[in-house]
Amino acid sequence: MSSQHIELTAPILEYVRSVSTPEPEYLARLREETARLPNARMQITVEQGALMGMLVRLIGARKTLEVGVFTGYSSLSVARALPTGGRLIACDVSAEWTSIARRYWKEAGLDHMIELHLRPALETLDDLLASGHAASFDFAFIDADKTNYQGYYERALQLLRPGGLIAVDNVLWHSRVIDPAVNDEDTRAIRAFNQALSADARVHHCLVPLGDGIMLALKK
Repeated sequence: MSSQHIELTAPILEYVRSVSTPEPEYLARLREETARLPNARMQITVEQGALMGMLVRLIGARKTLEVGVFTGYSSLSVARALPTGGRLIACDVSAEWTSIARRYWKEAGLDHMIELHLRPALETLDDLLASGHAASFDFAFIDADKTNYQGYYERALQLLRPGGLIAVDNVLWHSRVIDPAVNDEDTRAIRAFNQALSADARVHHCLVPLGDGIMLALKK
């Protein structure tokens, strides 16, 4: 039997979704609304959202962090997987995009679990560390500006408890990471981040080739 990955064609993805836990109706509508926006490619895939929800449940997460909200699909995927009393600290700089997220958070009845900070995420993360939240988070998702990935990761790692999990999106960067002809700032930043993480002895890590590539790092 070949060990090669199959091509994730539209029919294969349709089949995957047909045999997985159904996507909630409000998430489907959010995904469809976001697909009509000019920056639609910033939204995670259905499968990435399902994976994060499963991981949050598996590690028994209660206190979670998100860097980069966009229109809220990822935050809803995480928040709906949290138990009663769970909390998500969400960081973004766009009032425009997060206004869509807020609308769907409220509709899903999860807005009380999500605390949105509208300012540069590094400021929020530094404030969390300064106010005694180190080693208290269970899960973190990073999907924001690529040039700050290393800074987000380092702070998230400090905020995570041992056994906590970080998920980082776009680490394959639409295959640009392996194209030597591509050397823009974002691509160089992601290459550097991937290289640094591959040598980070503080975590167990693996790159899952789902969506645009999602790196998982489990804190030792």
